[in-house]
Amino acid sequence: MSFNLSIPTERYWQALLDTLVMVGVSGGIAFLAGIPLAVLLIVTAPGGFLESPKVNRVVGSVVNGFRATPFIVLLVALIPFTRLVAGTTIGVWAAIVPLAISATPFFARIAEVSLREVDPGLIEAAQAMGCKKWHIIRHVYFPEALPGIIGGFTITLVALISSSAMAGAVGAGGLGDLAIRYGYQRFDTQVMLIVIAVLIALVTMVQFSGDLYVRRLRNR
Repeated sequence: MSFNLSIPTERYWQALLDTLVMVGVSGGIAFLAGIPLAVLLIVTAPGGFLESPKVNRVVGSVVNGFRATPFIVLLVALIPFTRLVAGTTIGVWAAIVPLAISATPFFARIAEVSLREVDPGLIEAAQAMGCKKWHIIRHVYFPEALPGIIGGFTITLVALISSSAMAGAVGAGGLGDLAIRYGYQRFDTQVMLIVIAVLIALVTMVQFSGDLYVRRLRNR
């Protein structure tokens, strides 16, 4: 691949690094926060061993509300909160706040679907054996649902790559910022094509790695 000589190669590498930081950190937050949310939605649902329709309804409504909000709208709406948390509204770390908040409910719903597909018979058998609720979650739900959870997390990472590029339009940095400032605003088609090629390669690697890991989990 030939880089545009009007832009130093270091800018491309820095933009890629910024994108990886945004996706990696926000993805990690989404995973750590999304799993407990998914578990809460499962155990408080009708028939769950901590059945609580009111809690389930409230949590589900909050999750659906964030999922239904377009990322670019959420990005703007969260500016005061982003400033409070990150101390700024521009740059990589400022972008991580709305990225993580947007990705968490998205991943939580995907993980919920995977957990919901666990055979109820296994849950009943564990309960009959006197297993504690935490042990059922840890030793029954998670091992059975893990391939689906990893597959869902892969989809979440791909969505985050797209969102991080969108965040670049408002000064977040990364590949999206490079494409907007040097490709679109300066009418430099080569920069746009290079950024698109890098994004495609990044998405392909993430999807391939996730699919490979899921296949290994299912073949255990």
